[in-house]
Amino acid sequence: MYQAIELFAGAGGLALGIEKAGFETIGLVEFDKDACATLRRNRPKWRVICDDIANISDLDLEDYFLINKGELDLLSGGTPCQSFSYAGKRLGLEDARGTLFYHYAVFLEKLQPKMFLFENVKGLLTHDKGKTYKIILDIFEETGYSIQNRIMNAWDYGVAQKRERLITIGIRKDLSKAIRYDFPKPHKYKPLLSDVLKDVPLSIGVHYGENKKKLFELVPAGGYWRDIDPVIAKAYMKSCWDMEGGRTGILRRMSLDEPSLTVLTSPSQKQTERCHPLEARPFTVRENARCQSFPDEWEFCGNTGSQYKQVGNAVPVNLAFEVAKKIHEALEEQSDEMETGFYFGREFHEAYPSIY
Repeated sequence: MYQAIELFAGAGGLALGIEKAGFETIGLVEFDKDACATLRRNRPKWRVICDDIANISDLDLEDYFLINKGELDLLSGGTPCQSFSYAGKRLGLEDARGTLFYHYAVFLEKLQPKMFLFENVKGLLTHDKGKTYKIILDIFEETGYSIQNRIMNAWDYGVAQKRERLITIGIRKDLSKAIRYDFPKPHKYKPLLSDVLKDVPLSIGVHYGENKKKLFELVPAGGYWRDIDPVIAKAYMKSCWDMEGGRTGILRRMSLDEPSLTVLTSPSQKQTERCHPLEARPFTVRENARCQSFPDEWEFCGNTGSQYKQVGNAVPVNLAFEVAKKIHEALEEQSDEMETGFYFGREFHEAYPSIY
């Protein structure tokens, strides 16, 4: 079975999809204690490392994970992205020191997995006029990888939610002729809220205050502030009333005939409301988890706010599965080529003689 290590694992959406695709997860690094408790609750056999990534990346990773350099099949994860200075220096790994991304790159450099999966928000592509992402790609390439990427909408892959993510796939350069990665094709059917809000198990959740509840009772399914009396809407919106733009997130009520908007880390925010289609309340934790394609048996630990945050930060399970399934297929094709006589070039043998 192919083996994977995941960084910044959160509540396990990405790891669960990777497991479903056929990988054995041999280590997950996560800093948040509640997220670690969630991982351990659902997968007691997983090696969950609840620690600061900076403490782990400094270690001898081969000894720590009991795997030789070059043997790991997949490194996965997505870091919170920070700006970092690059002026006056040759762009490289040391220029990224002090950022969370740096530690992901260190894992690549030290373990040299065959492939990696790096996911992040769509906005990373244009952050700082594209400079941040370019630096990240340059460093990935310097650590020995060929890169391809795509913005993928979870709604195209069996998730009842509009959620765009930037997916970056890396293939170790010495394997680039043997491994070819093809991004998954979008599904023909795109699920709606009506598909996932049936018979949802009871779970914790928050409620609107009485005044806000009465306001949402005025908003039709699929509507927002423009669909109620403007006098009432203006009194609620206050200074937001004079802002430019459509402000379509204010007093927004979802409809069963549409997918969820991006699930957020907080159940109720004035600028980005997602009111339940049939009741005047926010979605529960379990309803949000359904929108993220988590199975109902996946339990979340921590208080109410922490559970909402874990679900909102997660990678949709079905999206992760589709991406990881293609990685699994690519690795299988590489294994087939090796069995039929494919051999690594001299440069790889000289770089990693201990493997042979």
